[in-house]
Amino acid sequence: MIMEKSFEVVVFLLSFLFIATFNFSLCSGDPKVVCIERERQALLSFKKGLNDSSNRLSSWAGDEDCCTWTGVGCNNITGHVVELHLSNPYSDYGASYERSKLGGHINPSLLELKHLNYLDLSLNDFGGIPIPDFLGSFRGLRYLNLTGAQFGGRVPHQLGNLSSLRYLSLTGDYADDLGWLSRLSSLEYLDMRGVDLHKAIDWLQVVNMLPSLSELHLYLLST
Repeated sequence: MIMEKSFEVVVFLLSFLFIATFNFSLCSGDPKVVCIERERQALLSFKKGLNDSSNRLSSWAGDEDCCTWTGVGCNNITGHVVELHLSNPYSDYGASYERSKLGGHINPSLLELKHLNYLDLSLNDFGGIPIPDFLGSFRGLRYLNLTGAQFGGRVPHQLGNLSSLRYLSLTGDYADDLGWLSRLSSLEYLDMRGVDLHKAIDWLQVVNMLPSLSELHLYLLST
């Protein structure tokens, strides 16, 4: 019989403070600055790989400035895409939530977004596909939220390359080795309540090695 134990360590720090750190308008730059063409093409390729039955990304079309597209945030000085806010806008798990889920696959074209620091794909439905290893290539990423996005398989150790990461939230996967976490020295918020950690015997040691961690949520299974 499997006994479920919930280990939750919370230091009083409101999550919205993290989100407030990341603003669409990072600078009051030149309003004539538009997005970089190769990044616009990368986003269009990314969109082609998605299932978007509710047309949430209908603005991602034509020759429009991608900085004006739904969920896309750009640096107002350089025009580089720095944020993707693609969380399901509905979180009540009702009919609207079901209709608004994105699915499909994550196109590696996203690697063209070399200045990306914020990625939120939470509350979508990617049908159990693995978290892409290449997400570990976004060295400037500070916020990554994959909660409730229905990824499956092993959490890739490549996420340990995200040395600038401050916020990480994952669900729906398993991890048997959390050694990669020890490299995230800037991490302040960690939520892995949806990750099966019963084989990760090193979790406590690893968590104790995170010097900046202020809030931790874990969900462990043991027999």
